[in-house]
Amino acid sequence: MLNAGTSEDRPHPVARSLPGDVTGLARAERRRRERLHAATLRQLGVPKNEARQKGKETFARAEHLVSAHRAAVHAALALTKTPFGAPPAPPAGGSLDVDTAQIAQILGYHGKVNGGVYQVGVPRAEQITADGVDVAPSMGLATAINIQPTGGGKTAITGDFVLIASEVNPVIRALRDNGIAITALHSHMLSESPHLYFMHYWANDAALKLAHGLRAALDKMNVRKAG
Repeated sequence: MLNAGTSEDRPHPVARSLPGDVTGLARAERRRRERLHAATLRQLGVPKNEARQKGKETFARAEHLVSAHRAAVHAALALTKTPFGAPPAPPAGGSLDVDTAQIAQILGYHGKVNGGVYQVGVPRAEQITADGVDVAPSMGLATAINIQPTGGGKTAITGDFVLIASEVNPVIRALRDNGIAITALHSHMLSESPHLYFMHYWANDAALKLAHGLRAALDKMNVRKAG
C-alpha cells in the first residue's frame, strides 16, 4: 500500500530552498517531482537506482512533449498571422501611429481612439426588433470595426459585421478579396426581426489596404448613412 505521507510526497520547504530566479525554481520543482516519482516506484518494488533513472526519464519525456506542444501552438499562431511580441504601448494624447482621418474618409464613418485602438461602429439602416421591442444599435447590433497599429505601417483589424441573410455571401467575398479572414459566422439572438448573422473577421496588413477592404464589405450592406 502506498504511503501518501512520506517526506518525498510533501512540498519542499519554500522558505528555506526557494531559488531566487524562475529558472532555478523550475529546476528545483523538476528535481522534487523526480524524487516523488522515484519514491512511488520504490514503494511498488522497483530497485532504488532503477526507480531514480525511470523518474528522470519520465520527466525528460514530459519536457519533450511540452516543447513539441509549444512549437505546434507557435506554428498554428503563425498561420493566423498573429503578431508576436509585446504590442506597442498606446500613445499618449489619444492619437495613434496611423492616419485615422484617412481611414475614416475611406470607411465613410468616423470613430474614436480607445486604449490604443481606433473603434468605429456602423449601425444598420432598418429598425431591429426583438419580441416586438425596438433594439438600439448600441445594444451590440452595429457593425464593429477595431483597428490597432502593429508597426511598420500595418494594423490589425477585428470585429464583426451585422448582416441579414442575403448579405452574408457578398460580404464574405468582399472581405476575402481584400485579404481579410472570416473567423466566425453565427447568431447572437433568437427572435429578432429581421434575423441577423454576426460575421467576425481578422487581418494584419497595410492600414489603408484593410480600410478599403472593410469599405468594400460595408458597400454590400444596408447600413445607415453617416451624418
